[in-house]
Amino acid sequence: MAKINFGGVEEDVVTRDEFPMEKAKEVLKNETIAIIGYGVQGPGQALNLRDNGFNVIVGQRKNSKTWDKAIADGWVPGKTLFEIEEAADKGTIIQFLLSDAGQITLFPVIQPYLTPGKTLYFSHGFGITFKEQTGIIPTKDIDVILVAPKGSGTSLRRLFLAGKGLNSSFAIFQDATGKARNTAIALGIGVGSGYLFETNFKMEVYSDLTGERGTLMGAIQGIFAAQYEVLRKNGHSPSEAFNETVEELTQSLMPLVAENGMDWMYANCSTTAQRGALDWWKKFKDATLPVFNDLYNSVKDGKESQRSIDLNSQPDYREKLEVELKELRESEMWQAGAAVRKLRPENK
Repeated sequence: MAKINFGGVEEDVVTRDEFPMEKAKEVLKNETIAIIGYGVQGPGQALNLRDNGFNVIVGQRKNSKTWDKAIADGWVPGKTLFEIEEAADKGTIIQFLLSDAGQITLFPVIQPYLTPGKTLYFSHGFGITFKEQTGIIPTKDIDVILVAPKGSGTSLRRLFLAGKGLNSSFAIFQDATGKARNTAIALGIGVGSGYLFETNFKMEVYSDLTGERGTLMGAIQGIFAAQYEVLRKNGHSPSEAFNETVEELTQSLMPLVAENGMDWMYANCSTTAQRGALDWWKKFKDATLPVFNDLYNSVKDGKESQRSIDLNSQPDYREKLEVELKELRESEMWQAGAAVRKLRPENK
């Protein structure tokens, strides 16, 4: 592992230099990797592993949209695409990539196939960390590991096809065989990670749930909506309000932050923008810090996981979800966004 200095704090990380693809293939040369679930993370991880030369099969229900999607992606029924039970039986490594609610439902189905010496792989610490709520309790004679790409399965696949990587965390919950660590790292390299940093299942899910509800999705949408509303109330047009709230951030500034950091972006913008950003960022931090503390405590106490389980397992969940998504989709801000995206030169 390489020691990297992160803002004065040293961490051990795994890069492709010290754990190249050839080594990953050697570690997993006798393994059959069964991808259970072909929704969000499944396609990206499965296709990247397949393209990297690993022995991969997919487990899905026949006559489902995801079964058809798997066929469209080149998985062949009876050869590399099977019903869930058959794939779990054939797999020596079972990548359990269903939604959290789906994992709760399907764990009793795959559990009989988790025979001694096999590996159970997650990309989220939810099911194991909140085992009292989920009922996902593996037997002690299997390896239980995690590789969590820091982004969507779509991003993982797009970056892979562009010759890039998406950073991932990895963790070991159980090491029954003595090989769990190498297996996790090899799979992390195989699915297309840029570099790997070590965590544990609990810390992964705490950070993940906080991030999704915070700056990655929940907080950013709330801040977008608040600024857009203030601009519109003060007479700015939808186009102007959207461009100043979302378009400039996502199309111009965030790519610069991704490339060089927020400090670089501050140093390379107009002096007026620079002065305003430096004056106001701490005010926003002070205003939102109590909210983030509340959020983290809600995650830590199991309230967020229980709410997800309770709501996502309801039979009419998808109908209720569509109502909430429709509210976002049909809001003036995101209707303005749809119009702005159509006007981008590459979309004409």
